[in-house]
Amino acid sequence: MPDRESHEDPSQRNSRETDAERKKRRDRFLRDLAEARELRDRVQPRRAKTAKLRHAMRMRTFRW
Repeated sequence: MPDRESHEDPSQRNSRETDAERKKRRDRFLRDLAEARELRDRVQPRRAKTAKLRHAMRMRTFRW
């Protein structure tokens, strides 16, 4: 039988998790994401440059 936690109501799960725990988890995720991006940029500099140029073009053409 699957464990019960996967079938709980999300509001019940949130009540057990404090804001501090959520913030720690989020900070760790964002740190790992930044680290992964830096690694990818070092390993594939040409692709990273292209991605930066593409992102800059997207930002220039974005309308507020």
